[in-house]
Amino acid sequence: MKRSKKIPFYLPAIYLYLFLVLFSGCRDSDKIIIRYAHVGVKDDPQSRFADEVAKIVNTKTAGRIEIRVYPNAQLGNTSELVDGVKYGFIGMSHHDFSSLSTFHKDLSVFNAPYIYRDVEHALLATNPQTSPILTAMNNELIKHSDIRILGSFYRGARQLTTKFPVYSIEDLKGKKIRGLPFPIWMSMIKGMGAIPTPVEFSELTVALMTRLVVGQENPLNTIYAAKIFEVQSHIIMTNHMHSCLCVFIHEKLWQKIQESDKKIILDAISEVSRMAEKLVREFDEQIKEELSSKGLVFIDESNGLDIENIKFSVLKQINADFPEWKNYINEIQKVK
Repeated sequence: MKRSKKIPFYLPAIYLYLFLVLFSGCRDSDKIIIRYAHVGVKDDPQSRFADEVAKIVNTKTAGRIEIRVYPNAQLGNTSELVDGVKYGFIGMSHHDFSSLSTFHKDLSVFNAPYIYRDVEHALLATNPQTSPILTAMNNELIKHSDIRILGSFYRGARQLTTKFPVYSIEDLKGKKIRGLPFPIWMSMIKGMGAIPTPVEFSELTVALMTRLVVGQENPLNTIYAAKIFEVQSHIIMTNHMHSCLCVFIHEKLWQKIQESDKKIILDAISEVSRMAEKLVREFDEQIKEELSSKGLVFIDESNGLDIENIKFSVLKQINADFPEWKNYINEIQKVK
């Protein structure tokens, strides 16, 4: 599905500056400098992931490749970062698969709720080295958008937070819940019984404080690192997504890198992805203990959460809104 090559009118002036002066993958003699930008805040596992990948690549390429990391939306919000990578103003980034749906709408299927058996399955299904269905989509993405997915890493199971107790979809009716500004998120939150309301992550805390929205959903590590818990009272353990973020790069930049260094980058992503999974699991347990001590109320099946009610309603909504994904989901579930 070919997309226009015209640069969107809303790209900020900073990108023109980066393109004209800095470039996404500029060369200093034989060195390639890759600017890796993302929206994760300090101490969020996704920030640690990017930092560790950069450290390994910078060391193992002996100075041939230098990855410079720009966290916390320094170079733009989600849509701006994606466009930045597409047009080469930014070298690399990572985010949910749905962030690339502008260029291949069906990539959002990898964010579909309740489709992965476990974390291992999620990582295999979201890695183009092990997932035939993702490989096929990735080839189309490269061809039409100059973006290449290199791999993925585990960010954690996404949970719902609110300012009130939630035990079933009945408790969410009429409530505005923040979702990422992508159709799959809007559909999922609608399936939970709520009113889906798109809010950029950089604006989320203010939106919760002003009650533009009264709840949101994110992995526990993000809820903690971004201090979302300070403006919420309940954490509902819906486990509705095993969130894997895709790591992607500007294709023309990728083709400038020699094969041996490409392997170093791919191996670094794979290595740090395994580390990230372990880190997330350990961090989540610590977060539960600390937030419970601060008075946050956790609701799960043990104290009344009707998870089957929520799962049934969400999947019903997804199937109604995305009937074309049936075969994709079947292929994803075949990955082993």
